[in-house]
Amino acid sequence: MGQRVYIFDTTLRDGEQSPGCSMTVPEKLRMAAKLADLGIDIMEAGFPIASEGDFEAVGAVAKEFPWVQVAALARSNTLDVERAAKALENAKRPRIHTFIATSDIHLKFKLNKSREQVLEAAVRSVELARKYVDDVEFSAEDASRTDIEYLTQVSKAVVAAGARTVNLPDTVGYSVPSEYAEMIGHVVRELGDSAIVSVHCHDDLGLAVANSLAAVQAGARQVECTINGIGERAGNASLEEVVMCFKTRPDKLPYITGIHTEHLYSASQLLTSMISFGPQPNKAIVGDNAFAHEAGIHQDGYLKEKSTYEIIDPRTVGVPEGKLILGKHSGRHALKNRCETLGYTLDIKELDLVYKGFCALADRVKGVRNEQIAQLCQEIKAAVAQ
Repeated sequence: MGQRVYIFDTTLRDGEQSPGCSMTVPEKLRMAAKLADLGIDIMEAGFPIASEGDFEAVGAVAKEFPWVQVAALARSNTLDVERAAKALENAKRPRIHTFIATSDIHLKFKLNKSREQVLEAAVRSVELARKYVDDVEFSAEDASRTDIEYLTQVSKAVVAAGARTVNLPDTVGYSVPSEYAEMIGHVVRELGDSAIVSVHCHDDLGLAVANSLAAVQAGARQVECTINGIGERAGNASLEEVVMCFKTRPDKLPYITGIHTEHLYSASQLLTSMISFGPQPNKAIVGDNAFAHEAGIHQDGYLKEKSTYEIIDPRTVGVPEGKLILGKHSGRHALKNRCETLGYTLDIKELDLVYKGFCALADRVKGVRNEQIAQLCQEIKAAVAQ
């Protein structure tokens, strides 16, 4: 058994607030039902101070799924924390997630506050949140660009004030795995067993998942992520990628989650149906091409033994099976297999003739459809029979 890592899903909050991803309350409830099926540990349902819709969504999700830990986001001020507490007042397992920026660049240009003022605001917000709920999470926004000694000071102070989880986000996707792991490891050692250290990584440099994994290896035990990796700008760490890295490579990543991975693909599809875009075709785990093979050499190996080119059994993530895409890079083995699937048994001569016609067709189109292959088989069989 590996060490337990908690999955904090923010599809309904950080994911939903990105362009083209807004959801109505009924849509959030449908998505929340699928997230509950997935077995996520904490579901961040919204930012109650932001809008009436977000306020309503947090309460509705908490009421509909009382067994799920539901989080509401709040800036480190009284109005936000009280609004979050109000949204969660009927929740069985509420968490208030409060945050404030800690990097000097944010303090100077965004907040116009001193380090001392930010530290005081962080502590006050955690103390206030603890008056409403037992479970409080604090996030140091832009932690990866924060002075490490100050970040440690803030982390210790909010834990002393009652925070159970300290989240150290790579808010702008600036960090790289080695330095992010160093930062996380330092704070983990400083906090010891007093709190769980969490990570929330953005994908501006394409490193959100890599940074999240490095952080877990350094001692973080909560990963904040989203379905399909949706989120601000280039998005968040992809839930399905993080989880399947643990599941596929326990030899190098000996960690476990409570995720029921067979629901990953359907969760991706449901989210796609609600927002304005889906994952790119070559997206890991849930993209249309994640388990598709077109190159002839790959297809030949796959047909002999699937594990030659598939490191994950598609059924593990809810995809029925891999698929062979017949195009100009495909070979005879894959074509013969497809012809047999379509009901045509070909001898060597017939296969050669069908393959010649197939190659000519594949040079003109992006992909050869089943009906075109069937027509080729019919024409060749008829010509040979004459």
